[in-house]
Amino acid sequence: MSRPAPSPIYTLRGAGGPLNSLHFSCHGSDTPLLYSGSGKGAIHVWNLNSRRAEKIVEGHSGSSVIWVSTLQTTDTLISQGRDMQVCLWDLSEGRNEVVDSVWTGSVGFCQCSLLETSSGTFLLAFAGQQTEEIKIIELPSKSPVCTLMPDEKLGMVMCLQMWQPDSGRRPLLLAGYEDGSLLLWDVTQGSKLSQAKAHPETVMCLTLDTKRLRGISGSSDKKLSSWMMDSQNNLQLQDCVTLVNPGVSQLCIREDGKLLASAGWDHRVRIFGWKKLRPLAVLQYHADMVLSVAFSDHQDPRKRLLAAGSKDQRISLWSIYNEEANSG
Repeated sequence: MSRPAPSPIYTLRGAGGPLNSLHFSCHGSDTPLLYSGSGKGAIHVWNLNSRRAEKIVEGHSGSSVIWVSTLQTTDTLISQGRDMQVCLWDLSEGRNEVVDSVWTGSVGFCQCSLLETSSGTFLLAFAGQQTEEIKIIELPSKSPVCTLMPDEKLGMVMCLQMWQPDSGRRPLLLAGYEDGSLLLWDVTQGSKLSQAKAHPETVMCLTLDTKRLRGISGSSDKKLSSWMMDSQNNLQLQDCVTLVNPGVSQLCIREDGKLLASAGWDHRVRIFGWKKLRPLAVLQYHADMVLSVAFSDHQDPRKRLLAAGSKDQRISLWSIYNEEANSG
């Protein structure tokens, strides 16, 4: 590497538990925010200007919060806990009220996926009560859309991502399973489009570049597996990246499609050029497993941040490769 690995520009402390999920909301507001979900059941709303928690909300009865997100068009926060509940929060005008909830029945760690449709409603995908089951409902009506269940035994669904390929086209969903398989689903038809065995071990995480229809998944082993979808919606395995140490909790591709970040069980965050999967940096700060990574959605590229949340109860914030560097 041509330059030494950077240090975090600052850290956020006081979450009071492992940081399972991070979500930025820096778009169109004077106050850039970072939402975090902790293993102790608290959701912190961090003001990135003051670098302090602006609000702390608890709505999962002390159960671990495994996913947080926001609805883009409203002041609504959505959170998922190990209490089998997905909660919708009204955070407008100083409020912090749970206005609705969805019971998932799932005891696993699979994070939900949220998709805003063209009609202004939302689709929510989550692991269901049965081992391999994925349920998709429409919000706010909570009307069921479909249940996705593979024909064969693949073990628990571990991770999923839903997206709409082009305007007017049907939503698709990609899921990773306990046996190392990836399945691509047509949400509207409730049918499987293709399948690939990406890992010998459990698929722990996946992320998809929806513009290029190319994605990458991580496992409990030492490999990241990249794959793509062809014009017929067939999953095709591509390159593998071999890591120094096994175990990846989460993967995240920056919005401009230039960088990939991985959250490692070995306490490190690794940065790769997304185009060629070239290793660019190893970020060492945390004293325990890194559980979550997220890139900010700042409109000004120079202000873009990477956040990493760890089992050590700290969030590190990094400013990396924001200049127009070649990050192949």
